[in-house]
Amino acid sequence: MQLVIVSGLSGAGKTVALKQLEDLGYYCIDNIPLLLLEPLAERAVKFSESRYQRMAVGIDAREGAEQIADFSNCITELRASGVKVHVIFLTARTDIILRRYNETRRPHPLTDAKLSLADAVERERELLEPISSAADEVIDTSAQNLHELREEIARRMPESGKGRLAVTFMSFGFKNGAPAIADFIFDVRCLPNPHWEPKLRPQTGQDPAVIEFLSEHQDVRQMLQDIQSFLERWLPKFEHQDRAYVTVAIGCTGGHHRSVYITELLARHFEGRFESITKKHRELLK
Repeated sequence: MQLVIVSGLSGAGKTVALKQLEDLGYYCIDNIPLLLLEPLAERAVKFSESRYQRMAVGIDAREGAEQIADFSNCITELRASGVKVHVIFLTARTDIILRRYNETRRPHPLTDAKLSLADAVERERELLEPISSAADEVIDTSAQNLHELREEIARRMPESGKGRLAVTFMSFGFKNGAPAIADFIFDVRCLPNPHWEPKLRPQTGQDPAVIEFLSEHQDVRQMLQDIQSFLERWLPKFEHQDRAYVTVAIGCTGGHHRSVYITELLARHFEGRFESITKKHRELLK
């Protein structure tokens, strides 16, 4: 069993980190009492329930001071029972925490009539010191926005490597309008058109005769190579920027010949490079 414990100052990004771990496939529980953590882990190990084999839990200052003080012993016992525990602690400068609270207007969990926001932040640092001292990684989020923090969390997880991006290649016809969901649109209407060949007109870019016709043209080969080169360079950038899905649309006039042919070859070219590759031919479904 893999258990990631996320803790840190309120306003440092714990919720964002847990959301990212959830997107990475972890079963996430926020603000779990430490007294329940060991029984939960023991059950997951004993019964080997697949949904609990990768868990992430959030622990913050709402936990009792006595339990937080015993955090290190709790982690030691979990590891002794066979659980792979990884502790991440998020922190930030006090002025950044104060600014974030002023922007969100949410109450700090430790503030009351006698304790100001600034004093609550410092009190929280002291309270969580046993967790920060036992952490495997301490991440300072002072200079990070939520997207950068998600990227930071993803980079530190073993399953965050190459292949998380799901790419859809879609062919379409401009005469029916461009797809609204596309991230990239490539116009291939400048290429030789099989539509003007009577024998090829009723066929599609999936048929051998059309494939042979298009593959013989240098412009078609060059267009395909240029699109492949562009996507080879930029799709990994999207993957590293915390994107889960990208749609690449290839359009010709009717969406039956040129766009279908290019889409088929692109899907084949990128197969296995990302989490999933899907191809769709919008006009062929009608």
